Amino acid sequence: MRETRSMPVPDGLDGMRVDAGLSRLLGLSRTAVVALTTDGSVQLDGVAAGKSDRLVGGAWLEVEFPEPKRELTIEAAPVEGMKILYADDDIVAVDKPVGVAAHTGVGWTGPTVVGGLVAAGYRISTSGAHERQGIVHRLDVGTSGVMVVAQSERAYTVMKRAFKERTVEKRYHALVQGHPDPSSGTIDAPIGRARGNDWKFAVTSDGRPSVTHYDTIEAFQAASLLDIHLETGRTHQIRVHFSAIRHPCCGDLTYGADPRLAERLGLERQWLHAKTLGFNHPADGRWLEIESEYPDDLKNALGVLRNA
Repeated sequence: MRETRSMPVPDGLDGMRVDAGLSRLLGLSRTAVVALTTDGSVQLDGVAAGKSDRLVGGAWLEVEFPEPKRELTIEAAPVEGMKILYADDDIVAVDKPVGVAAHTGVGWTGPTVVGGLVAAGYRISTSGAHERQGIVHRLDVGTSGVMVVAQSERAYTVMKRAFKERTVEKRYHALVQGHPDPSSGTIDAPIGRARGNDWKFAVTSDGRPSVTHYDTIEAFQAASLLDIHLETGRTHQIRVHFSAIRHPCCGDLTYGADPRLAERLGLERQWLHAKTLGFNHPADGRWLEIESEYPDDLKNALGVLRNA
């Protein structure tokens, strides 16, 4: 239930801008007041007021406040098909199945890596926001493969820094439509949010720098299997970059894949797998490389192509 406050504008605020006057009257920051006016949640005598409009003493003021955000919590629940690839006192690496999120988020009620680890008895670092404790990097819900989670506070700090400084080697395998030319190369194109779409990304002139290196492992009549090394780690980076050069990941209907090819390959998600993760161990510095095998749906799609 949204809270609404109604009152006459005090005479002492007569002539003041809405953002300045309501900030003083309600004890809110100007940023918060601007957000309310942008949403149309501030009305003067029944008319929506903008941030720079002037208050009139005695006018009837109505302010509707947004519902308080729900506190996200870790829900311990076993995750079917999630395997432990490596574990010690500092870190645990899992083979994340498709359809599993890294952690709880607004609008997500399905299984999570963190919830699965807690249910399996693993102690997760308490660093980070509550629902993201232990999370040092993420994989999309529709992407399978290697993911590492911090168990100790030391590991969380060291691993977060390693990902930020790009000393972690992240290798993915992707099946993309057609045959990229050249067969080995680099895509260097900035990525930002797609215009008019908060959950989709695109190559944009004002986006964040994004670099993807790739090599062709195997070429088929309709697609190519690529080994991909990420220099940066933007959301949907591989999917966006290969869509931008007109070779989207097979099965990735969100980013322009052919639905007929996806159906022929039996794909219900993008053919994208986090194959290996290499990094210096946060405790003793030794180089550690963890690998994940393809899950059945990705294997089956390759089988269809090889048998064609």
